[in-house]
Amino acid sequence: MVASTATIAAPRVLADLLPASTRAAALVRDGVLVLAGAGAVGASAQVAFTIPQISPVPFVLTTFTVLLVGAAYGPLRAALALGLYLVAGAAGVPWFTEGTSGFAMPTFGYIIGFLAAAVAVGFLAKRGGDRTIVKTVGLMVIGNVIMYAFGVPYLAASLDLSASQALDAGMIPFLAGDFVKLVFAALLLPGTWWAVQKFRNQD
Repeated sequence: MVASTATIAAPRVLADLLPASTRAAALVRDGVLVLAGAGAVGASAQVAFTIPQISPVPFVLTTFTVLLVGAAYGPLRAALALGLYLVAGAAGVPWFTEGTSGFAMPTFGYIIGFLAAAVAVGFLAKRGGDRTIVKTVGLMVIGNVIMYAFGVPYLAASLDLSASQALDAGMIPFLAGDFVKLVFAALLLPGTWWAVQKFRNQD
């Protein structure tokens, strides 16, 4: 009972708000969260469309889901969830973009970037990086930069593109959408913490 109270009293990320009175219960909770997180990323990867005239990289909802999972889960749970997504997808589970799987694709670098970005965002969120709008904006920017840092060079190497061609194909067309996702996340995450705090103060 004391452990459960302590967990609820000082949540470091949103997932910590889910109580667990024993270590075994905490392991079950975290296992369910990892599976749910990987499934959510896989489901969001199906919300995608490609405009070949603009880029071989699809426009997807996945990046937003990855960043939310990272912020809500913290670094360890996020690493496990995105690691499961990556490994299972590479092994043949058809939950990469538009039902694809495997690793022989020019966009696989972005999937590696998802894992790295989720861990980094989770690390910062665990230290309060998702509690205010300004901090959350910084959090989302860092996460997006990490995704592109993996995805764009991998795309260039896979398709034999120059640096400028890779940026034009793998980053520039997506910046407007990233901005919209960033604004939404900057309202959603601090807003959730505000609602939690208000609810707790009423107890």
